[in-house]
Amino acid sequence: MKKSIIIGSRGSDLALWQAKHVQKLLKEECGLAADIQIIKTRGDQIQHLSFDKIEGKGFFTKEIENSLLNKSVDLAVHSYKDLETTQPTELVIAATGKRASSADLLLINKNAVDITNPLNLKKDAVVGTSSARRKSLLKLMRPDVIIKDIRGNVPTRIQKLANGEFDAIVLAQAGVDRLELDLTAFFNHKFNSKDFISAPAQGALALQIRKEDQWLFDALQVINDKSTEETVNIERSILKGFNAGCQVPLGVYCEKNESDYKVWISRAEKWEETPKQTFLKGTNAKNLIQSGLKLHSSNQTLQSVFVSREDNNDVFSTLLKTYSKNVQFTSCIKTSAVDFDINIPTSDWIFFSSQNSVNYFFKKIEPEAVSDRKIGVIGSSTQKTLNKYGLNATFIGTDETIKESAKSFSTQVLGSETVLFPISKVSLRSIQQQLKSNQVINVVVYNTQSEKNLVNLNNHDTYVFTSPSNVIGFFETYSEDISTKKVISIGQKTTEKLAEYGVLATVTAYEPSLLGLARTVLSIQ
Repeated sequence: MKKSIIIGSRGSDLALWQAKHVQKLLKEECGLAADIQIIKTRGDQIQHLSFDKIEGKGFFTKEIENSLLNKSVDLAVHSYKDLETTQPTELVIAATGKRASSADLLLINKNAVDITNPLNLKKDAVVGTSSARRKSLLKLMRPDVIIKDIRGNVPTRIQKLANGEFDAIVLAQAGVDRLELDLTAFFNHKFNSKDFISAPAQGALALQIRKEDQWLFDALQVINDKSTEETVNIERSILKGFNAGCQVPLGVYCEKNESDYKVWISRAEKWEETPKQTFLKGTNAKNLIQSGLKLHSSNQTLQSVFVSREDNNDVFSTLLKTYSKNVQFTSCIKTSAVDFDINIPTSDWIFFSSQNSVNYFFKKIEPEAVSDRKIGVIGSSTQKTLNKYGLNATFIGTDETIKESAKSFSTQVLGSETVLFPISKVSLRSIQQQLKSNQVINVVVYNTQSEKNLVNLNNHDTYVFTSPSNVIGFFETYSEDISTKKVISIGQKTTEKLAEYGVLATVTAYEPSLLGLARTVLSIQ
């Protein structure tokens, strides 16, 4: 067995950090000394092409793989997302490094910040990215932004932002963290990998060797992270199934929770098109991969859909209209303001459980009047509505049920503090039930009633319900029997309300948000 090996790496700051990180692990965990050899790749040399034209085609890895094959190096350290899904038969991925953050980061020049807009970005901002996936997701979330290609290593791109060439740029969070860069000059908008769906294997390192070096394979198992290996293999298998490199706007992110895998997919043929987004959950990795590929085949569209919500031309509406042959948006409820005392009680927190509670509260209360209070919300949609008033939430409930979010808030965040809840007159008070009564202050700020003057209901294959109140309004107005149709619910309370009318929901959204609901609808097979 060799006691010293040679690591092949690109010469960028980030690539060298990765190589030195593995070099340290080899010494401390495997008892192996290693030297680093810098190898220049075509991706480093070609600066006139955007990344979506060169990534995923071996432009950042081929020369390093050739060095392995000719035995001038023994181990290659790659950013896993740069590797082609098909590698030379003589080579093998011997170990997968523990994954850092898989998420993206939007860096914004402070003069381009507008927290009342989605992504905290001013209207018509110029955003730098050369990734087809990032372009596709940005255009879905903010159709108004102007996208420009950007090249260079991470520090170079940040300098271009500082020079004013862009209003914002998108970077991988892992690279920024590894280089420990000072970003205090910018506003940082951190994406969630499930919302702004990550590139397959983003944040993970691949340790590649010659297949014949069994001794090295065995030695590297000490630093192989099995959990990362499993989830990354699912992501890359879907990537391979689509025969897609980074020039295709494809995002795949996988998490494992005990025995369950959860997979989020975003895919379009071109970045200018609206991507189809889906969510899958299961225990069998092979079945999940096959289901993901099937869902994103070109002929998979919904036939006719009813949605108990107005068409607000937001991401939810865009996704459903793009991937449904016919969709009817009809809100089954109407809301109205309730007069309440503007001298609201003192509290440590204000908690909003819906977009309506935010809007009706701030119709009478100036945001500055509560800027010193901590704010909690349920769902990303409520948080975005809060942003319109220049405020941010300290706690965002994102668990699979409102009850679990409330428990997390009560046991892990709240302590003995008090909470003011702006609510509907007919609120179910689900959050409040998980708190002590002396911590709760309810203020009714609006009323919810069934909408009696609804348009005629077409015959649909799929029915989507966005709240318990909309369930009530639907059945008070329509006599349609939907018990044999596909019925999708936004959350557990909505599912329970449907059951009261004798309707068993086909599926409940994996999280109680409009984005989670849209992806759940598009995942129905």
